[in-house]
Amino acid sequence: MHALPFSTGFPVGCRGSQNSARVVIALLIGAAFVAWGGGTAAGGLDRVRVAADGRSFVLEPSGRPFVPWGFNYDHDEQGRLIEDYWEAEWPKIESDFREMRDLGANTVRVHLQFGKFFLGPGQPNLQALERLERLVALAERLGLYLDVTGLGCYHKQDVPAWYDALGEAERWQAQAAFWEAVAQRLRQSPAVFCYDLMNEPVVPGGRRGAGQWLAGAFAGKHFVQFITLDQAGRPRPEIARAWTRTLAAAIRRHDPHHLVTVGLVDWSLDRPGLTSGFVPSVIAPEVDFLCVHLYPEKGKLRQAIHTLEGFAVGKPVVVEETFPLRTTVDELEQFLEQSEGKAAGWLGFYWGKTPEECRRANTIADAITLQWLELFQRRSKRWAQRPQ
Repeated sequence: MHALPFSTGFPVGCRGSQNSARVVIALLIGAAFVAWGGGTAAGGLDRVRVAADGRSFVLEPSGRPFVPWGFNYDHDEQGRLIEDYWEAEWPKIESDFREMRDLGANTVRVHLQFGKFFLGPGQPNLQALERLERLVALAERLGLYLDVTGLGCYHKQDVPAWYDALGEAERWQAQAAFWEAVAQRLRQSPAVFCYDLMNEPVVPGGRRGAGQWLAGAFAGKHFVQFITLDQAGRPRPEIARAWTRTLAAAIRRHDPHHLVTVGLVDWSLDRPGLTSGFVPSVIAPEVDFLCVHLYPEKGKLRQAIHTLEGFAVGKPVVVEETFPLRTTVDELEQFLEQSEGKAAGWLGFYWGKTPEECRRANTIADAITLQWLELFQRRSKRWAQRPQ
């Protein structure tokens, strides 16, 4: 998750994620589905599959193309995670989802914390799983698809001590149990676009201290996690592939149909310098498509497109997070245009404020968010006009 480079309450991660704060075609305009990727009807969504070309998505059984276009709904305007208020303020969830749909989104990425879904080793939180089912039912009614991202440890205070005390093998087992519990509950819903194993996982080079599973925090949130504390002489990409295979297999034991992916930092490519260990070509056999979190820098659109091309290893690539974080809205729009044909979908951010509410506010953060939402609406309307 990336964010604005000043104090706004928006999410910002460590250097590696470039402060993760988190867009293009086919959409909903109001409640109606349009060409390029809507479902059959609210409450009657088609399922999403990888297309025969291996570079895009289609809907089944209709066979229509589907392009994920929407938002990360990672926190609200107060910085709260969805699990912080989905019990007491469910009407807000419904309102925010309708707002995202009305802005033109067909996909919403939601972020789930491990500690909210497990009360102890082998003890899933049934109430949280029921609330997740209710969220999926809401998405079905509204005609939205969900990118379900799991294993979050964004709030350190929500991470169970027993979980941090686990060794590598035991922690992987606990993470597999999380995904088994989620997949069992959601396997029947066509509103699930995909399961994203984790937001921005990293394999460390060398060894980390006991319990140091999280990268640095920003504004009290941790967005990057380590999947092991000890490289132990193993090639980092091999560790990444083994972890990905383990969790994907846990999902597919219960749900062999929905797509599986993992949200990668843009420095996951096998290039000199900083790298996460999650080399796209190495982990690609374990997932159905690849995701990259990509925030173009001002004056460096060519580099951003080059990075995107590096993730093209024979499977669809979704820009799962983007935002005018380090560039202008105009340049971000150029990036969206130039990435057509290279990316199979795009997700930006929505934090619970409508364009009208942003206009009434008087902060730099709201002004930038407004520019982003206006871009989102503009592109939604333009792309909705294209023929199938």
